[in-house]
Amino acid sequence: MDARTLNRATLHRQLLLHRTPLPADAATSHLLGLQAQNVKPPYYALAARLDGFTPEALSGAMAEREVVRIVTLRSTIHTHTADDALTLRPLVQAARDRELGNFRKGLVGVDLDRLAVLARELVEAEPRTMKELREALLVEWPDADPQALAIAARCKLPLVQVTPRGLWGQSGQVALTTAEHWLGRPAEPAPASDATVLRYLAAFGPASVKDMQTWAGLTRLREAFERLRPRLVTFYDSNGVELFDLPDAPRPAADTPAPPRFLPEFDNLLLSHADRTRVVPAEYRGRAWQGNVAHRTLLVDGFLAGLWKLDEANGHLVIEPFGQLTKAQRSEIVAEGALMLDTLHKGTSYDIRFGTVVGPQNP
Repeated sequence: MDARTLNRATLHRQLLLHRTPLPADAATSHLLGLQAQNVKPPYYALAARLDGFTPEALSGAMAEREVVRIVTLRSTIHTHTADDALTLRPLVQAARDRELGNFRKGLVGVDLDRLAVLARELVEAEPRTMKELREALLVEWPDADPQALAIAARCKLPLVQVTPRGLWGQSGQVALTTAEHWLGRPAEPAPASDATVLRYLAAFGPASVKDMQTWAGLTRLREAFERLRPRLVTFYDSNGVELFDLPDAPRPAADTPAPPRFLPEFDNLLLSHADRTRVVPAEYRGRAWQGNVAHRTLLVDGFLAGLWKLDEANGHLVIEPFGQLTKAQRSEIVAEGALMLDTLHKGTSYDIRFGTVVGPQNP
C-alpha cells in the first residue's frame, strides 16, 4: 500500500473524509480518546469530524461525567468516555510504572504503595490541585522531591480533572480526584490487548505493530497481533513494513477526494503511527512542531499542508500554507474555515486570511 492509499484508509477511520452524525461520546469512543493537553483541542477535533457538532455536545457530556480528562496514552492527557477511562488506563498502567523510573532520585525512601493510599484519601476527600497534592505528600516525605511526589500520585492513580476544567467557554484550574470517585463506580479490569488491537485498527488502521506501540506508549504487542493474525488481513507499505487490518474495514481508493480540515494541536491523527508519512509528507516533517509545542495543522488533499491560528484579539483566522495552493484549494479552505468558525465561534466575527510560514523544514 502506498502513502496515498494508507492516507485515505486512515482518514476514513478518523472520520475525516466525510463528516459523520455520530454523537460526541460515540465518536470519542470510536477514536479511543481525543488528545487534550489543552482544553480546546478535543472540541476542534470533533468539529472537523462530526456533522452538526456543537461544543455544548462535548461540554455537556463532560459535565454529566460521561466523558473525562485523564492521563492515559503516551503519558498525556486525553478526553475519554467514562468506560474507556476505567479500562484503557489500567491497560497502560505498565507505561505509567516505567514513567516513575524517571523520578526515582526524587523518590528515595518513598513507599509508593503508601503514597497511593494517602493520595487517594486526599483527592477523594476533595479534589486537589497538583500544588495541594505536593504540599500534603511532602508532610509525609519531607526529604523527597515535591514534584516527583505529585507525579508519582498521578502515575499510581487514575486521576481525572474535575469540571469546570475542560468545559467549553468556562475556566477552572486543574483539580484532581480518582476516576472511580468521580464516576461513582470501580475501575474495570484492563481489557485484553487483543480487543484493544481491534479497536486501534478500526480507528487508525491499516497499521504495524510499531504503529500501535507508538499510539499506546506500550511495548511487546507483537504477541497480540500474532494471535489475531488469522482474523486479520495484511499488507505491506512501500518500505516493506507489514501492516495489519480488519478484513471488512474501509480502504477507499487513493484518488478519493479528501476535503481540507482544520485540526487542533496534538491531534492523534499525527501522533499515532511510528511512520507518519501517511499524513505528513517527508518534506514537511517537523513543521507542525516547535520544541515541545505543537501547532494547529491544516490538511489539504488529506496531507499536512500548513498551519493555522486564531488571532482572537484582532478577529483573524490566519492560514499559513507550506506551499502554493490552487485557486480551488484556497476556496475550499476558506469554506472549511468558515464552517469551523461557525461551529465553535458562532456570534464572533473573524476574517480569514492567508499568511506565510517561517522556520526550518526539517529540524
